[in-house]
Amino acid sequence: MTDISATIIPPEESKGRSLFQLATIRFRRNRAAMAGCVVLVLITVFSFFGPYFINHTYDQVFPSYVTIPPSLEALPKTNTLGDVMAGVASRAKVELKEFAVDGNTFTATIHSEQTIDPRTTRYFDRANEFDNTQVAATEDDGKTLKLSGNVNREYFFFGTDANGRDMLARIMLGGQISLAVGFLASLVSLAVGVTYGAISGYIGGRVDNVMMRLIEILYSLPFVFLVVVLVVFFGRSFILIFLVIGAVEWLDMARIVRGQTLALKRREFIGAAQALGLTDWQIIRRHIIPNTIGPVIVFVTVVVPKVILLESFLSFLGLGVQAPLTSWGALISEGANKMQSAPWLLIFPAIFFVITLFSLNFIGDGLRDALDPKDR
Repeated sequence: MTDISATIIPPEESKGRSLFQLATIRFRRNRAAMAGCVVLVLITVFSFFGPYFINHTYDQVFPSYVTIPPSLEALPKTNTLGDVMAGVASRAKVELKEFAVDGNTFTATIHSEQTIDPRTTRYFDRANEFDNTQVAATEDDGKTLKLSGNVNREYFFFGTDANGRDMLARIMLGGQISLAVGFLASLVSLAVGVTYGAISGYIGGRVDNVMMRLIEILYSLPFVFLVVVLVVFFGRSFILIFLVIGAVEWLDMARIVRGQTLALKRREFIGAAQALGLTDWQIIRRHIIPNTIGPVIVFVTVVVPKVILLESFLSFLGLGVQAPLTSWGALISEGANKMQSAPWLLIFPAIFFVITLFSLNFIGDGLRDALDPKDR
């Protein structure tokens, strides 16, 4: 008798993998998609958690630092503090006799022909450059005061806008609103469009004809008119923004899914599912929708930046995010108007927007390849 050698397969290798696990493995092998995920996560962390690590808020105004270019140096510079102090003394209607700076503290001597009210120190604290101004000594029956206080050192790594607000804090806030509106509106269009398109394409006949005519009617309605009507009835709010955009963007999604469904319902596995007695909804949920995920995911990655631009358009018309709130689209709009005098107002929000756009495109390509039924 001849011995037949048997190959022993380890239990780990013989264990079958699900379709989701196979798709995950293919996605992880795509370096561009993984890099896009990492960058998108970093931008999300920067936008949502960054405000907790900076001292400025998005609506804090610095009158002394209007349209300041980006810099890694602390402001104000020591050589400019003398002129600032002289200006404050002039507004307080006193004469500046002496002024000196030692690190983050300052000393000053002011004089007036009349007795100086100690509350005059409030004028110095109102300036962005000084803080905690106190009267250290009184001379000449209150006509001469020696002051001491702290010098406020501020950092504006991304510069400031025309109102003196920190661009770093505003870009973080803009990322929160843009990403939230983009993803939430895309989820609305995804849920409505995929379900609507799958039902229309699978059932077909008169139902498909009526449902497609409804989409054409909605296409004919002006987008701005629809937004104005909804704002009049429901009021202006953040939630309404992504609901309105999602309610319009699902039309394209529905047509894409319908086209995919028309091709899928003639496949053999759909006929096998019908022969097994599955209902129409079960076939749509288990077979039609999962097999349209590839094109749908790719389309979603295109919808997100499109939604961000639509939100900025609504804000420009006064129907979206209003000041002091902002978004990347609104910041880009404002920066475009001052591109020559203050280019950083356009460059920084545009960089974050473009990087987010590329990341979403890489992620979409990776998901398309991973979820493609032909590769299973």
